Amino acid sequence: MRYLSLFSGIEAATEAWSPLGLECVGVSEVDTFPCAVLDHHRPDIPNLGDVTQITEKQIKALGQIDLVVFGSPCQDLSVAGKRKGFEGERSSLFRDAMRIVRWARRYGGCRFALWENVPGAFSSNAGRDFAEVVGSLAGAKFDVPPSGWKTAGAAVGKTGMVEWRVLDAQWFGVAQRRRRVFALADFGDWAGRQPILLEPEGMRRNSAPSREAGEDSTHDIAPSLTSSGRGVERAGETRWQDPVVAVFGANNCSGAIDVAPACNASASASGRLDFDSEAFVTHALRGEGFDASEDGTGRGTPIVPVAFNSREDPAAQVGMQVRRLTPRECERLQGFPDDYTRIPYRNKPADKCPDGPRYKALGNSMAVPVMAWIGERLA
Repeated sequence: MRYLSLFSGIEAATEAWSPLGLECVGVSEVDTFPCAVLDHHRPDIPNLGDVTQITEKQIKALGQIDLVVFGSPCQDLSVAGKRKGFEGERSSLFRDAMRIVRWARRYGGCRFALWENVPGAFSSNAGRDFAEVVGSLAGAKFDVPPSGWKTAGAAVGKTGMVEWRVLDAQWFGVAQRRRRVFALADFGDWAGRQPILLEPEGMRRNSAPSREAGEDSTHDIAPSLTSSGRGVERAGETRWQDPVVAVFGANNCSGAIDVAPACNASASASGRLDFDSEAFVTHALRGEGFDASEDGTGRGTPIVPVAFNSREDPAAQVGMQVRRLTPRECERLQGFPDDYTRIPYRNKPADKCPDGPRYKALGNSMAVPVMAWIGERLA
């Protein structure tokens, strides 16, 4: 499968999908530091630059494109932003991306388009912005449902079928809460396959980490949808658990801390975190902190409160400190390899790479394990 990545950032999609055999034919990024990261890790992949300047000829020259993935800027959709919606300067770039998707379909035989954004998209502009997302992808005009958009659903129009779902990174083996909405358009034979984003409620990754995501649905969603071009919403409210803090294992609770113990906990094949220490760490992330793309500014300060408790008496707190997350911790929270963003930059060696651009790029990125799960189901 060959894909084009727009608003690429530091390319979480390729970090997740390259091991699966998916091939990136091109990226699109303009910010200076993410471009430097792309040049460092992906020098052979062409960067098409500004999405508003990409031409039809460029897309045609890429040849086969099976999938276009894009996390268009969310600042105007976030509940923490000014909520201008698609009329805002940055979030309106969604429309430029859709123009590229149409070209990819015309010349590259594109079957899928995957869009990622903040859950604030559901309520932005009284729900009309998400109606535009679903309508643009499916090829239909949608009204906002009377009860509002749900966290999971599907719709169908003249050009294809769209599944959408909110996924939280904490259920995919990383130590952070990060809820994002993904909408996947299928312009091909969607009626002949199982769902990709949607799963039976009892198999969803939205409860205890010990529960695994199922590979198959218990029923075919095709009969529930129509191809009349009118679009039908199928959305049961997903019962997401959203704890304020999560408890993880701690590998080291003494001395100087370079990496928070929660970021050292490893995920097993079942999705459960393996604890092999004699202490616990309570690790909480502030939404307006590391998650820079949700605060609407991109300037969030990554802060981590760390409380150490003894195994024998979890209520007996033996230490507490509050400090800024390190860039390496942020890389681990997003599922990137250590020092992925520690690169030579502006004629300085990697060990002189500034922290600020690393924080911003990581905060604006997608979570690699979530993208890997989607990629496995797509493949």
